[in-house]
Amino acid sequence: CSYPDWCCCCLCVVTLTGVVVVCKNSTAHSAGPPSSRQRFQRPESFENPPMYVAVMTYLGFGIVTLFGYFRDFLRAVGLEKCHIAREREEQKDFVPLYQDFENFYTRNLYMRVRDNWNRPICSLPGPVFDVMERVSPDYNWTFSLTGKTIDNVINMGSYNYLGFAENDGDFLKTVADRTQQYGLGVCSTRQEMGNLAIHEELEQLVATFLGVESSMIFGMGFATNSMNIPALVGKGCLILSDELNHTSLILGARLSGATIWVFKHNNMQSLERLLREAVCSGQPRTHRPWRKVLIMVEGIYSMEGSVVRLPDIVALKKKYKAYLYLDEAHSIGAVGPTGRGVTELFGLDPSDIDVMMGTFTKSFGAAGGYIAGKKELVDSLRSHSHSAVYASAMSPPVTEQILRAMKCIMGLDGTTVGQARVHQLAENTRYFRSRLQEMGFIIYGNDDSPVVPILLYMPGKVV
Repeated sequence: CSYPDWCCCCLCVVTLTGVVVVCKNSTAHSAGPPSSRQRFQRPESFENPPMYVAVMTYLGFGIVTLFGYFRDFLRAVGLEKCHIAREREEQKDFVPLYQDFENFYTRNLYMRVRDNWNRPICSLPGPVFDVMERVSPDYNWTFSLTGKTIDNVINMGSYNYLGFAENDGDFLKTVADRTQQYGLGVCSTRQEMGNLAIHEELEQLVATFLGVESSMIFGMGFATNSMNIPALVGKGCLILSDELNHTSLILGARLSGATIWVFKHNNMQSLERLLREAVCSGQPRTHRPWRKVLIMVEGIYSMEGSVVRLPDIVALKKKYKAYLYLDEAHSIGAVGPTGRGVTELFGLDPSDIDVMMGTFTKSFGAAGGYIAGKKELVDSLRSHSHSAVYASAMSPPVTEQILRAMKCIMGLDGTTVGQARVHQLAENTRYFRSRLQEMGFIIYGNDDSPVVPILLYMPGKVV
């Protein structure tokens, strides 16, 4: 891998690019998929590093920190040029805009390895892509493009799980036809003049795919969470949030005005303790019952690769009469025998999930998201969701791309290409994880998760 696109100095989230990696483990498919209960009982890997690795990691960060303070001293006395943003001399009596220590990591550690991030690519995000070559005359503070490209770089960081972000003309013919028919943009909201026939067709197809009564689509995946959660809960409601939930869920919970309690990741004892306290004690001070208690979890956690313990959570939800919000951004299309997410993976009834959320930006190679569930839920969101009332409707070619990919997964296009990609991804995931473990890497997550975090620990290993 010429320039691997690592995303953190200690944690590398590596995702498998769908149908490209060939699985040489012939027994993986012939043995048949394990039962839902076997998947549920399969332990997730969260291996601790050896003591010497931990010691060397702390030592490495300590050395970098000491050199960082030394270089700050050189900048302060003028022996090293300072590239960071600073207040002007006439603003020295004002409240500082730039906190010195907040920028310490960026200027002294990140800048040394900055060339590994944010590299501009100039091809589609397939199994390999082309990277634009760039050089830096000032140790990664600024970059300039050379006009050359680095070809066929292995893609280890894309969420193109099933390979639907493709440029095959035969596959994209319907997308081109819709673009000719509707144009590129709608320039209006769904509540005014932006409600197209293909939008309603996609919503019906999503509901059928998930096995629920109704669904609603949105033009942005992040806003699907952040703008719809405030329409579901508010003051006097309680949100029980997994400690590793995505930022969009956290933002939506904060914007709602509801009280937020955090439980330990995938820890059913921690969740039940909070549920019991919520039922027994009620709201603080008044001890009135909570208007709603909403449990928020993800299907697959995008930085840890762990799969939600959905059967246990559904049991607790029923026991304490709570609501369940399931974010399937990384699991829909990527897990389950037919790609229908963690509910299918565990063999659960979709009606047990009160609010099903997912995005089209991963497995479907497009953009946007959806909320699905009972018809009363969706009808309420159409009137009260900020994303539905104020945001522009989904672009027609994006809508058609989602329709094309979903029909392919469901086999409605008359082929088995979609199911072959789902099965291939499952094989690739198991093969990739097993080979990494054989090579001695410490990886996190569930065996069924296509998100494969590799822990590098030592900062010097990142580059």
